[in-house]
Amino acid sequence: MSELSHEELLARISSEYYLENRSKVEIGSSYGISRFQVARLLTEALEKGIVEIKVNFPSRVSAADIRRVEKFLGIGGIVVADTNGDVIQARGILAKAAAVEISRQAPAGGTMGISWSRTLDVASRLVRELPKCDVVQLAGALPTEGESNPLELIQRLGHVSGGLTWPLWAPLVVEDPTTAAGLRRQPEIAEALAKADSLDLAVVAIGAWKPGTSTIWDRAEAAVRQAAVEAGAVGECSGRLINAKGVAVESGLDEQIIAVTIKQLQRTPKVIAVAQGEARAEAVLAVAKAGFVTTLIIDSPLAKALTDLIDEEKSQ
Repeated sequence: MSELSHEELLARISSEYYLENRSKVEIGSSYGISRFQVARLLTEALEKGIVEIKVNFPSRVSAADIRRVEKFLGIGGIVVADTNGDVIQARGILAKAAAVEISRQAPAGGTMGISWSRTLDVASRLVRELPKCDVVQLAGALPTEGESNPLELIQRLGHVSGGLTWPLWAPLVVEDPTTAAGLRRQPEIAEALAKADSLDLAVVAIGAWKPGTSTIWDRAEAAVRQAAVEAGAVGECSGRLINAKGVAVESGLDEQIIAVTIKQLQRTPKVIAVAQGEARAEAVLAVAKAGFVTTLIIDSPLAKALTDLIDEEKSQ
């Protein structure tokens, strides 16, 4: 605790309490303080403006609109998280909804695969109960700011489930295709990738193929990015690109990606997909057309954007 400044301590404790849903007792135990001290620190964080609490009124997306989107997309279940706050706050709310679905749909005695995203990382911290099942990492690691990484996500869920874990000991994007091919031949990596052939449940995130809406956009070379755009890519799922018709886009990026494939996801009986923000509406529509998503978890701005996009498609 002495290594942190007081403000950093306030921010970290607040994050664990408000975003990760940890109790004051759990937090106090981690930092060697009482739950009453934790409560005082949370109050101080509010007073100093480190934490801002916003009250969001119910979404303007009606139940009828949600059913209409379900029917148009051909997805049996759409969960809309009511979010109207900032990105981080919305991510926390979306993650809670994802955690509920992961706990509810995790296959007892089966195999669950999960990719990495900021939302899924937070969701993994909120999952408290799982039936015993194996957990497979569906996409290689991607360097990000902060302390989270895909290996920790897999370990957390494996600890809760009590099953075997299949980590993917490789980066998501490899600069040299030859190196990527060599990594895929490594026994541990090949074994994890092969496990994606027989998943009972997959959990993935949807990104749009444009700046600021895909975690791998900036990792790809400019020429590769542009070639993918020209080939029609609008959506991205675990590094795999999809066009507006829901068809996988073949690009140079495929040779550099170490992750589950679109075909493997299409063979998976249940797939939970998470997406945030209205900028991903076109990408969500494209992924839905690919036919593998069975449960879609989105925030209210994205739900509204989807209804508008669907109305546009119907009018054409």
